[in-house]
Amino acid sequence: MTPQRIRDMNYGRYPETVYAAMIRSRMRKGNKEMERTERVILTNLCMIRNGTKVLVENKTGKGADGIIFPGGHVEEHEPIVDSVIREMKEETGLDIEHPRLCGVKEWINEDGSRYVVFLFTADQFSGEPVSSDEGKVFWIEKDEVLKTNWIWHMDGLMRIMADGEYTELYLDAADEWKPVLK
Repeated sequence: MTPQRIRDMNYGRYPETVYAAMIRSRMRKGNKEMERTERVILTNLCMIRNGTKVLVENKTGKGADGIIFPGGHVEEHEPIVDSVIREMKEETGLDIEHPRLCGVKEWINEDGSRYVVFLFTADQFSGEPVSSDEGKVFWIEKDEVLKTNWIWHMDGLMRIMADGEYTELYLDAADEWKPVLK
């Protein structure tokens, strides 16, 4: 990043003496200071609504036995919204339209990588639910979801996706993976 670019980005935010110090510091450290990359795994979940009901998936196997919203991984270079539309088709048979981003769930893995789950809702769709190898999908009353055998912090997800009370669920590895709603 050039000194002029730093000035342009921060124009009016800091006194000129601070600009000079920032530029000198960044020039000494080179671009390593400016590089803000990390390994990230991107995924999604979507709460599809049909009146008072939501579509859930009963995951089975691979240590995941219980109710969760359908979702999956974002493929390399795939737009996030396209990924949730594709995953809903693959896992539920439904073609969703205009999914709305409502929050994120995230944590830092033991290897240092960040795991991010984009949380979506959708109430426009076509087709009929069809289960996949991922699990059986079915409609359930929204108010009944937390009375089931739910997994993966579904209680926190409901406070984000159904209630709009929060926008982030962070799993704090430093505190025994305690879920923190923000």
